[in-house]
Amino acid sequence: MPIYQVALALPKRQLFDYLSDQTDIQVGCRVRVSFGPRSMVGIVTGTVASSPHFAKLKAISQLLDQHPVLDESLLSLCHWMAQYYHHPIGEVLHAALPVALRKGESDQPKPIDYLRLLDESQLEVPEAIKRAKKQVHLFHALQEGPQSLTGLKQHFSDSVIKGLVDREIAKIEPIAAEIQTNLWLKLEVGDKPTPNVEQALAITAITQTLGRYACFLLEGITGSGKTEVYLQSIEEVLLNKQQVLILVPEIGLTPQTVKRFEKRFGLEVGVLHSGLSDNERLVVWQKSRRGEVAIVIGTRSAIFTPMLNPGMIIVDEEHDSSYKQQDGLRYNARDLAVLRAKAHNVPLVLGSATPCLETLNNALTNKYQHLQLIRRAGNALQAKQNVLDITNQPLVAGLAQGMLQRMEQHLNAGSQIMLFVNRRGYAPALLCHHCGHIEECKRCNKPYTVHKALHKIQCHHCGSARSLPSSCQSCGHHELVTHGVGTEQLEQSLKKRFAQFSSVRIDSDSVRGKTKLNDLLEEINRGTHHILIGTQILSKGHHFPNVTLVVILDADGALFSADYRAPEHLAQLITQLSGRAGRAEKPGEMWLQTHQPGHPLLQDLIHNGYGHFARHALLERKHAGLPPFCFHTLFRAEASHIELAFEFLSQVGLMLTCLGVKVIGPIPAIMEKRQGRYRMQLLLQANSRSLLNKVIASQVNQIESLPITRKVRWSIDVDPQDFM
Repeated sequence: MPIYQVALALPKRQLFDYLSDQTDIQVGCRVRVSFGPRSMVGIVTGTVASSPHFAKLKAISQLLDQHPVLDESLLSLCHWMAQYYHHPIGEVLHAALPVALRKGESDQPKPIDYLRLLDESQLEVPEAIKRAKKQVHLFHALQEGPQSLTGLKQHFSDSVIKGLVDREIAKIEPIAAEIQTNLWLKLEVGDKPTPNVEQALAITAITQTLGRYACFLLEGITGSGKTEVYLQSIEEVLLNKQQVLILVPEIGLTPQTVKRFEKRFGLEVGVLHSGLSDNERLVVWQKSRRGEVAIVIGTRSAIFTPMLNPGMIIVDEEHDSSYKQQDGLRYNARDLAVLRAKAHNVPLVLGSATPCLETLNNALTNKYQHLQLIRRAGNALQAKQNVLDITNQPLVAGLAQGMLQRMEQHLNAGSQIMLFVNRRGYAPALLCHHCGHIEECKRCNKPYTVHKALHKIQCHHCGSARSLPSSCQSCGHHELVTHGVGTEQLEQSLKKRFAQFSSVRIDSDSVRGKTKLNDLLEEINRGTHHILIGTQILSKGHHFPNVTLVVILDADGALFSADYRAPEHLAQLITQLSGRAGRAEKPGEMWLQTHQPGHPLLQDLIHNGYGHFARHALLERKHAGLPPFCFHTLFRAEASHIELAFEFLSQVGLMLTCLGVKVIGPIPAIMEKRQGRYRMQLLLQANSRSLLNKVIASQVNQIESLPITRKVRWSIDVDPQDFM
């Protein structure tokens, strides 16, 4: 019997041997196997001639696939990830699959439920439903032929459909899904604007590389028409009957992007993000693999989507930190896009108004081709950026009096205004006015955030919550006051101040639900709301043509962060928010309230723009010996006692010292305690990526065998993006 090596989703850096009487199981197929008392889904990675445990080997219980679910290019990518990110291969392979396939569901398309009339020749409306208008409408719809239940449910309720089924007028029957072989015949390119000179040059440069690998950084100021460059470049790919994969950083960007692409090309667009059900994501994955969808738009994990005939990959807002997975397999989807584009020999476009310093450095050193858009599309002018010194000024819900007057001017002119405060809830702290005691989460040693509308206080780090206290837990006094401003407090204050104008709050509390964010964005663009209040969700590439004023309440905290990336992230945030104003005919302006108006970062950004700031920041990084001029890997450890995390990382540091890499630490994480556990870090630095990788690979098995590993949780973060 052949011996198959199977990768299982376990935190073990090894493959497992199983027997089978089948000799033709292909690499990349899923099998069901028993592992201890459990039944697990594994992926076949190959065969071996012998096994040291042959006498104890179990047999494969079930072959789930006749053909591989992971093609050769994705298998190769996963093996590279396991080596580069030092992560167990089984967990890497399973991360590349939709959740439904990880659970063992079929990779073949499921039959689609259709509703059809029992007597398709019947012309007259049955007597039993003549008084039910909606059922009559449904009956007439079915006279044209069977209709899919999914489509019908967009227009008819379940009770209407059930009414026809219960009266034996119609029945539900599954029909096998048909592969859409005529997909490309449906391509109908809609009206498109004439590109300006900069856009035309970018489109030409990209389309000239179709059919071969090339990586472009499309650096365009906000509102410069980067999406139009994408659209006109994609058109050439679709005319060649090839597919396009587009990554976006947030779910919130997906609906507006999908609508624009569907309107332009008249084709179905596949959508992949965490807001969909497991089955919905599986359907898109299947269609893309069979070539039934020409365009797939998704968030980070969509990078693993198979394509029958790939033609181009696009990463929009490539600077966004959400492309980096922050737990488990800590991959960066932007970096994997480069590898996939190389493997498929197709062009890759990285687009951003504020490119990350690593990408910008690759462009400046000619590793990537650099395309720049320095003018806004159409007649729109770039928003004027201003700094407001709020030192010694009285503030109303975080806003200076002069700013309130400026807001009133824009509202009276019929424009919309946007206010940014990166704190959801009512206030970030609750304290006793009598003794100064602050209500803290004991598991994280951080102040509770006040949520007045829900009458509770909640920790935004671990999620623990309790009712809003009526008295101080320390001294018993009832004089409890809030400190700081959150989106909820700002919304309440502005509703009182500008009662005649509608306001809307957009943060993770207010947009829960599949369609809530999309509905709110549509209301904003219809002009239903005049005052937009939100967190970073509002900064992510949205197009609000009637917004003429953007106010950033307070960004001073990031000016003094211990994270060396904080200035870069702050500059990106300010620039992106500024870009939400003045995107149409009306001129726009951005105001940043600060207690540090003379800070060099703010002055450089306001007067010289992000491009100048980024190039100066690269020079600073070079002199300081920081990425992208060196390479980092971070060992993270957490334990119930800080001594355990410190001891583990100390032992790791001793093992890695004198191997050609710089070892820094152990040191506490920026957030030292979370969910009741203490967190420490050990940073490795080297001038060679390959050296750093080899050093860790040579020691990782010995590290795993340390007795203390059983007492701590630890992980390896290659190319870390934060030190929280």
